[in-house]
Amino acid sequence: MPRYNACEDLLDRNVAAGRSDKLAFVDPQRSISYGQLATDSRKFANVLKDLGVRREQRIALAMLDTVDWPVAFLGAIRAGIVPVCLNTLLTSDQYAYMLADSRAAVLLVSPALLPVLRPALAKAPDLAHVVVVGPGAEGKELEFANLLAKASDEFAPVDTHPDETAFWLYSSGSTGAPKGTKHVHTSLMDTARLFGQAVVGMREDDVVHSAAKLFFAYGLGNSLSFPMSVGATTILNPDRPTPAVVFDILEKKQPTIFCGVPTLFASMLHDPAHETHKGSPRLRLSTSAGEALPEHIGSSWKTRFGSDIVDGVGSTEMLHIFLSNTPDDIVYGTSGKPVPGYDARLVDENGAEVADGDVGELYIRGATAAEGYWNQREKSRATFQGEWTRTGDKYTRDADGRYTYCGRADDMFKVSGIWVSPFEVEGALASHPAILECAVVPHADEEGLLKPKAFVVLKPGASADDLGASLKDHVKSSVGAWKYPRWIEVRESLPKTATGKIQRFKLRDEA
Repeated sequence: MPRYNACEDLLDRNVAAGRSDKLAFVDPQRSISYGQLATDSRKFANVLKDLGVRREQRIALAMLDTVDWPVAFLGAIRAGIVPVCLNTLLTSDQYAYMLADSRAAVLLVSPALLPVLRPALAKAPDLAHVVVVGPGAEGKELEFANLLAKASDEFAPVDTHPDETAFWLYSSGSTGAPKGTKHVHTSLMDTARLFGQAVVGMREDDVVHSAAKLFFAYGLGNSLSFPMSVGATTILNPDRPTPAVVFDILEKKQPTIFCGVPTLFASMLHDPAHETHKGSPRLRLSTSAGEALPEHIGSSWKTRFGSDIVDGVGSTEMLHIFLSNTPDDIVYGTSGKPVPGYDARLVDENGAEVADGDVGELYIRGATAAEGYWNQREKSRATFQGEWTRTGDKYTRDADGRYTYCGRADDMFKVSGIWVSPFEVEGALASHPAILECAVVPHADEEGLLKPKAFVVLKPGASADDLGASLKDHVKSSVGAWKYPRWIEVRESLPKTATGKIQRFKLRDEA
């Protein structure tokens, strides 16, 4: 029977290659070398064994991004136990749902998250132990450091199968209850080879910082599997990635690769407190995902910081990026071409492939597709269709094979019988000098016909006076007369998910 353990490939291989003393992860308080990470992962595997957790059982990680996160994640995988990575910005009810749904036997939780997690514990009948990763344990709660200190550092990787479930990520739940997405052992290294190495060109001497957190599929690749696949170093940030926090990291830690999301790139470019900040002098490349990167943001970043943003699209279901620009072939405003190792096709409402230039729903085929959703058979069958994964994203493809994002399938709407892409209108609005960020949704006029409505956030110092007419004319001249927003509403902020995506469905409901 074939065997493959992701911890062995990502971590133990680095130690065998002589990188024991090389820094693997650095957070604001501590750092950990590859050698110490291997030792601590073996200790944590023994901790789980001593707590009575069996192979294939699940443990939940509600942890901020510190050096303890990879210890717990990799230690569980070493033992053949499945870590379930939880968003750190949820409510008590959301945590209660995920703990009960996953049937996690152990919860690891950062002290800052205890006030939100504790009310959820009584609703998690399978939870046997709560381990606090830091000070603050109460009652029967255990302390991570004490458990690790007492544990043996001898633990051979379990003989897991390449197709065995290694870890879960929960989907955002924007269209219903969050879905536990199951990924197999080989997928971490597959994404590292296909995108981290082949596209980004990550190498051993890189220092990487990702604003996207480890619980997020994009952040997990950026911060853990990609740098570990080549023996690089990762800078972790447990705090919210505000422009001030990120600029401080860029200045003090000088990463060579920075991984962000479009909203953050825009905020950094227009942050009045850092107008003259040049970021990391060693920065050679940035990456973007989560939402499509507007053309003007990519161009402005390149002009100011002297290095490109490689924009791509991925998903929780595929684990990381499958369409992308490349460092030597960047066309801002597009999602690039399929990453080698993935196949893409666009289909219409009847499942027929569309011609170049026409809008179609994107399907992806590749080795890193999840094996399905936990206990959601109907949704699994709708998303994972044989070798192909349905993304729910609408795209066009040009004659060069380059893909341009049009919006989520449920965001698209027709005006005068012609499809309108909210993202295209948003791109035009966002290129106006007064607009920091925006969202466009369909809204019915007095005749019951759908037309675009825009919600906008202004740049610092911009005035809303007489802005409506200017924005409408700007969109008409940029993307087409019928696509301009008939209504424009100025907001202080837009609703977003924890990973920075604008929640257009909330704005649609309002409209």
